[in-house]
Amino acid sequence: MAAAGSSPSIVEYFGGEDGYRCGYCKNESGNLSHGMWAHSMTVQDYQDLIDRGWRRSGKYVYKPIMNQTCCPQYTIRCQALHFQTSKSHKKVLKKMLKFISKGDVSKVAGEEEPMDSHIDDVVACDFAYKSESHVSQSELTPLSVDQTERVETEDKDIRETKEEVNMQKVGSSSLQTPADEATAVPGEPSQPARSGHAPPKPGKGADLSKPPCRKAKDIRKERKLQKLLQNQMCTLEGSQLQAGDQVFLLQNSKSRANQPKTIEDFVFVSLPDDARHKLEVKVVRSSPPSSQFKATFQESYQVYKRYQMVIHKDPPDKPTIHQFTRFLCDSPLEAENAPNGPECGYGSFHQQYWLDGKIIAVGVIDILPYCVSSVYLYYDPDYSFLSLGVYSALREIAFTRQLHEKAPELCFYYMGFYIHSCPKMRYKGQYRPSDLLCPETYVWTPIEQCLPLLEHSKYCRFNQDVKAVDEGRIKELGRVRILHKRIMMPYSVYKKRRKGPSDEASVQQYASLVGQACSERMLLFRS
Repeated sequence: MAAAGSSPSIVEYFGGEDGYRCGYCKNESGNLSHGMWAHSMTVQDYQDLIDRGWRRSGKYVYKPIMNQTCCPQYTIRCQALHFQTSKSHKKVLKKMLKFISKGDVSKVAGEEEPMDSHIDDVVACDFAYKSESHVSQSELTPLSVDQTERVETEDKDIRETKEEVNMQKVGSSSLQTPADEATAVPGEPSQPARSGHAPPKPGKGADLSKPPCRKAKDIRKERKLQKLLQNQMCTLEGSQLQAGDQVFLLQNSKSRANQPKTIEDFVFVSLPDDARHKLEVKVVRSSPPSSQFKATFQESYQVYKRYQMVIHKDPPDKPTIHQFTRFLCDSPLEAENAPNGPECGYGSFHQQYWLDGKIIAVGVIDILPYCVSSVYLYYDPDYSFLSLGVYSALREIAFTRQLHEKAPELCFYYMGFYIHSCPKMRYKGQYRPSDLLCPETYVWTPIEQCLPLLEHSKYCRFNQDVKAVDEGRIKELGRVRILHKRIMMPYSVYKKRRKGPSDEASVQQYASLVGQACSERMLLFRS
């Protein structure tokens, strides 16, 4: 859904990297992955890449070599619209409410701290530096479209001849719509049919011209919810969200008989007038940096530095401003806005948690066409007792549900990678319902079906259909888009122009990993 007229993604592929130290099993060279430097990237391309097992750390985008790496990392997503809070989740939400309203700092006994460390991203941060691009910006600026079109017509006659032959061979099958374009987004609710009401006959049934009778209890609940929504503290780019923008919260927060409470029931609850603390959540665009992001940069960095030193035991000279910027502020994602998208737009953001006027935690997130993707979380260690890792994950799920109201296709919460071979990284599977991505066919499989397989083998193909293949696989290498000497061209043309040894094996590997759709949209830089 790249915005009309937006610049194409430009990437520099590095191939299969040498092994790195694994942050899970501590193997010194067992962490294997493919990587590329993203100079710029559309949100649709990144959405399609993470749906093929890729993930970013700053501007470095990497894909674990699943059948070779020591600790396979499976992309995991939570179905945010159907999410149900567990008992442990409710304890964390209640603990935050008690702290805000009464100042209670008691810690729940035996409580785990999931979603706090995001070790996978810390590991990614290290090899992002080793793989940085050194290409100048001038080399990455494509020339005019006219020149590109002239280049692309070089082998037009050859392609037309091939197409005529293919038409005779393939017949009607060549008219099939690409799967990535025709497939509906899973999890998107169908639109309910509108049905009209015939006027009732005199003396029979309810008078539909009048509002239905309501219980006084329900009316009181609705008034209470309206009041708390007006006082709601979720903030977007520094300005309070209005109650009218959160009608869905009202609908989702209505207590129904025999139904479990939702996240919204805990997050958007009315607080007493004498509440001890005030919590605000602000979403600020980090790339390109908004004025609010710039104004809070130093304070946010200081929280990150303390977090890395206390929680991850980093020496004081490691969490520098440069590292913080490269790792958590720089992003290849282009800011995009769409008429049917969220009001804040798509791209990279920092979700800041303000307690009594100071930042205590920051969730780094990407807002993409179909999901909110969690990148990292850092927080003030003084507030570890609030289980901010769990709390922020629940708030991000609630935020996903909120964005869904304006962007119907956005209905998933991506939590990065699930690493079953590392027991302390299994917590992500506790956010249900959730799915894991099959590393061979790139289809989503409910985690309940995956866990028994992972108990027997750390690497698994989740798709049990032995005939199933990667539907998005590369079919025509010649159609891969190349940026060479500032000119955009298909690989079929570049291959003829190239001097020196062939790079077809590298381009073939790149295209097989990103898939046909992305390979035809993104520009692969070649020097």
